[in-house]
Amino acid sequence: MNVVALKTLREFWTREPRAERPLQAWYEVARKARWATPAEIKADFGTNVDFVADNRVIFDLGVSYRFRQVMIKFVGTHQEYDRINPETV
Repeated sequence: MNVVALKTLREFWTREPRAERPLQAWYEVARKARWATPAEIKADFGTNVDFVADNRVIFDLGVSYRFRQVMIKFVGTHQEYDRINPETV
């Protein structure tokens, strides 16, 4: 997958240093992935993934299967996440 907005991840882990290693690990999996269905994401991430719409996946990332692209729309703490609508961000 083409991960769009790696800069967004970097900005977040600069602000929240504990997130750097998990986000880098996620990035390595995502950039090598060839996801075509939600089941394929579940195979990689198991119960750490929730689906809220056709192309929205909660690890606060959106996925375009057709274009093999991941667009990072939001990265935040649980408290910040509670203040957004994941279906419209």
